Amino acid sequence: MTLTKTLLTTTALTVAAGAVAAEEMTIVSWGGAYTKSQKNAYHDPYSEKTGITIINDDSSAEAVAKLRAMDEAGNVTWDVVDVVAADALRLCDEGLAMEIDPDTMLAPAPDGTPASEDFGDLLVGDCFIPQIVYSTTFGYRTDLVGDTPPSKICDVFDTETYPGKRSLEKRSINNMEWALLCDGVAKEDVYDVLATEEGQDQALAKLGTIKDDVVWWSAGADTPQLLADGEVVMGSTYNGRLFSVIEEQNQPVAMLWDAQVFDLDGWIIPAGLSDERKERALDYIMFATDTQRLADQAKWISYGPARKSSAPLVGKHADLGIDMAPHMPTDPNNAANTFLYNYEFWADYRDDIEAKFQAWLAQ
Repeated sequence: MTLTKTLLTTTALTVAAGAVAAEEMTIVSWGGAYTKSQKNAYHDPYSEKTGITIINDDSSAEAVAKLRAMDEAGNVTWDVVDVVAADALRLCDEGLAMEIDPDTMLAPAPDGTPASEDFGDLLVGDCFIPQIVYSTTFGYRTDLVGDTPPSKICDVFDTETYPGKRSLEKRSINNMEWALLCDGVAKEDVYDVLATEEGQDQALAKLGTIKDDVVWWSAGADTPQLLADGEVVMGSTYNGRLFSVIEEQNQPVAMLWDAQVFDLDGWIIPAGLSDERKERALDYIMFATDTQRLADQAKWISYGPARKSSAPLVGKHADLGIDMAPHMPTDPNNAANTFLYNYEFWADYRDDIEAKFQAWLAQ
């Protein structure tokens, strides 16, 4: 083959590869039932509309570290990334996520209400596009709690009335807050107390009263499995995981919504994308976060849509046919006593408190 033909062939292959790449986008999320809900509500309809092929990557748990590495290498391969709000704030602060103007980059509500008003207080950062409200809360075995089922968060610490193992996440976040609440600290004072050495010691002392009865978990699927197997009498995990074990698996498990910790999950667009990729990512975000799409996701998973205008559109589970609204953490009956995760506090204190917690755990 002549040099000219070789160059022409190479150029043609490069152009073809570019054309293929232009028809694909990589969206990063958490996998499992959650990614399935996104695929059904967002990805498939968007692909049908645009012809774009969406590649799913289940690396959200490692998003911060991986985006840092991609940025350092000058090769960002992700187009849209699903992260919790706290990680979005970190990525934004480090310049690894692009800033979003909600009223020009996100769709208004059907009645014309600007996106900034429709999302309201859930717009917690300049780079974060809220998608769902979820909570970390407790499930319990209905057949193992006697005639008076637990109704308050502090029942978790009552091993006399409710003997048996509990499962708690193997980290300080949420556990420290619940411990202080159940040691008499007022809800509005929890983070002020937790900011002090004395407050941290108080929380760990309260956790110490049940430490011998705790199975510590690392993956969201652990508690549902432990409950299904009857190995724990109650345990914390994400409300969507508990919905699955209760409604989809029909296990003898019920929810304890008291002091559920509200948190947010949503999208960021990595900084440093080419203009073409950025335009496509913004087009996807505009589509995937409109009022109807956010309501549609709730057909497959029990997380509350982040838009106010989406809530009235939440209908029935796509497969089970049951009404989903009563299973949302944002339902008024479930949200009677919620606890809002403090992103800024944990951004400032997480490393120190987590180190202290892990040292306590190892004792």
